Amino acid sequence: GFLALLLSGGAVAAAAYLGADFTYIHSHFLQLAVASFLVSALLSVYLYARSLHAAPGELALGGSSGNLVYDFFKGRELNPRLKNFDLKFFCEMRPGLIGWVLINFSMALAEMERQQLDAPSASMLLVNLFQLLYVLDGLWNEEAILTTMDLMHDGFGFMLAFGDLVWVPTYSLQAFYLVDHPSPLSPAAISAIVALKG
Repeated sequence: GFLALLLSGGAVAAAAYLGADFTYIHSHFLQLAVASFLVSALLSVYLYARSLHAAPGELALGGSSGNLVYDFFKGRELNPRLKNFDLKFFCEMRPGLIGWVLINFSMALAEMERQQLDAPSASMLLVNLFQLLYVLDGLWNEEAILTTMDLMHDGFGFMLAFGDLVWVPTYSLQAFYLVDHPSPLSPAAISAIVALKG
């Protein structure tokens, strides 16, 4: 996961250097959220359909309750794979967390453009840095996710697909808010926030 984040960061840096407009993410935030929802819904339909042909040993505990709505929501298959590619493990950490960092970066650029700044505000920098630390920690220690309830017991259905692909990227709402609502911080406030975080 950490290597995927570094590669993604390199690709974003190259695209920015070539003139890609990442403020598009801010100006189309709702449309992108709806698209993510549709992707998670379609993925959930695919996961449910394929689980109907899964061997009993591949189902999660409680993955076959007989209630279509419950099974669709919770997921029937424990670890659906495409050959050796584990869909649940991938979605659990990669697209949402790396997408969160990309969205925050785009919000910093949008803030600079909207507020006519030469650099992101201190508030925006703190939001970006603290949330990046969270993502870095998660991706650096990615193997720890293997011990969580999500991976060990829950099936992969709408609940996790929506959570991974739609809900996690919405953690960028703090950065989204700061684009149009500047929150200046004094050096003392910055020091206190950093000390509190430490």
